[in-house]
Amino acid sequence: MEKIVENLLYASRWVLAPIYVGLSAALFLLGVKFFQEVLHTIPLVVEMKESDLVLLVLSLVDIALVGGLLVMVMLSGYENFVSRIDVAEDAEKLSWLGKLEFGSLKQKVAASIVAISSIHLLKAFMNAQHTPNDKLMWYVIIHLTFVLSAIGMAWVDKMNAHK
Repeated sequence: MEKIVENLLYASRWVLAPIYVGLSAALFLLGVKFFQEVLHTIPLVVEMKESDLVLLVLSLVDIALVGGLLVMVMLSGYENFVSRIDVAEDAEKLSWLGKLEFGSLKQKVAASIVAISSIHLLKAFMNAQHTPNDKLMWYVIIHLTFVLSAIGMAWVDKMNAHK
């Protein structure tokens, strides 16, 4: 009975596979939104104010960071929890593939969230004249919470590594 339960639990990791496929669909949707923004902006770029263009570029960078985060979570999560990804020897392989364990993934995700939050905060400050002060204050508080959480997780991982 114990062996059956253990095999069932071990096989249940495959439930994650469709979730990672779903993340790849989300990555595709981000790509669509990215190029929709670019194509929408091209005819307007000459008439745009510089600050509006900077805000648009920050939005595009934000999409790119989220996309990179999705790829990292998708591939390393699949490798860590489901199955090894076998890439042909002659194919281009990401240097970190197969080397990013859960602790490193957690830190990279936290750092990505801080970077994404930084971009949102910068966008809010660039548009500060149209944003109420209390809302700006909450943006800063939330961003600092992300920063402190990332530092805290890195510190805990460092403490655990010394044991």
